[in-house]
Amino acid sequence: MRIIGNDWDEVIGEEFDKEYYRKLRLFLDREYRSKTIFPPARDLYKALRLTSFKDTKVVIFGQDPYHEKGQACGLAFSVNRGVKIPPSLLNIYKEIHDELGIAVGDHGDLSKWAKEGVLLLNTVLTVEEHKANSHQNRGWEILTDKIIKELDKKDGPLVFLLWGRNAKNKASLLHNKKHLVLTAAHPSPLSAHNGFFGCGHFKKTNDYLIANNTDPIDWTV
Repeated sequence: MRIIGNDWDEVIGEEFDKEYYRKLRLFLDREYRSKTIFPPARDLYKALRLTSFKDTKVVIFGQDPYHEKGQACGLAFSVNRGVKIPPSLLNIYKEIHDELGIAVGDHGDLSKWAKEGVLLLNTVLTVEEHKANSHQNRGWEILTDKIIKELDKKDGPLVFLLWGRNAKNKASLLHNKKHLVLTAAHPSPLSAHNGFFGCGHFKKTNDYLIANNTDPIDWTV
């Protein structure tokens, strides 16, 4: 079944025929018809479409999409141009500036990162308006855990950035010693001062990629 449109279809295509995924799709069909759900259905797999399996060099985990109107765009932490930059993303930009001297972005569209090989993956891909975590435990976690496990099998180099408790829990799925796994507090204003600011993750990521003969990420947006 061709759902993504690139090599992800070969890597995770069998999942789309499994019972849990069929139940998930039925649930989503009802939700999209009767409620306001984010992101728009056309953007459900935007992260995978913009960052192929082969081209993935860095993985940044989010939890579930932004749940206010106009924010969610299918990429973790990202919003479309013209939408106010969310506080967590602004803190990410501030950390990049402090580490690398890159100017703080004036928009929140992270598509450029995605096209450079940064997979911006939420672990739950949909949410109901105004209701954070409303689509947890509906099947998305099975699919995104499969994605993580398949990435872990890659020869590398690959960097996993795990920010906050929910992302850190995914470390149990990562066993490949060739990869670099970095953890820190979540960039939310509630926790950024508890270990996200000063984490050095963006410089460490590029240092690792360069040391493994791979082009670093240009963290400008």
